[in-house]
Amino acid sequence: AASGTAVNGQAEGAYMVASGTHVNSACCFDYGNAEATPADTGNGHMDAVSIATTCYFAPCTGSGPWVEADMENGMFQGNNGSNTANRGNSSSFVTAVLKNNGQTRYALKGGDSQSGGLSTWWDGSLPTRGGYMPMHQEGGIILGTGGDNSNWNRGTFFEGVMVAGYPDGRGGERGAGQ
Repeated sequence: AASGTAVNGQAEGAYMVASGTHVNSACCFDYGNAEATPADTGNGHMDAVSIATTCYFAPCTGSGPWVEADMENGMFQGNNGSNTANRGNSSSFVTAVLKNNGQTRYALKGGDSQSGGLSTWWDGSLPTRGGYMPMHQEGGIILGTGGDNSNWNRGTFFEGVMVAGYPDGRGGERGAGQ
């Protein structure tokens, strides 16, 4: 594991600014916490923010791209996967935020990085499928791939930050709006 990254159900947050126009629906264009080795080690072993046109759990609203949480074995837009309130964002610069307390709750926010405002697309329970409560993060750091090193998606990454603990809305939104 990388030094200072969340492991075994610890809280963390991540945001990235990425292109909403240079995306596709393959796996995966992620930034955040992943497996320590390039292999799928099970549900809850990742905690990475993603932007893609992947509608992993139907129904999805529109054609994306959507800010999603890659927690392994699924691209989650809310709750157990699907969240029709997540309408996507195809702006040139998308701010994508994932917050996860590692035990029971996660939140997804996103918006046009140039206008500064963020929408909360999910703030509630972690998936109730086995393996996500608590999380089992391994502390690896990925950028531009999936946790098992899947590299079929495309994307343009501009900046990102990972933080220990569950970020409050004030700091994350101020930082992401810069």
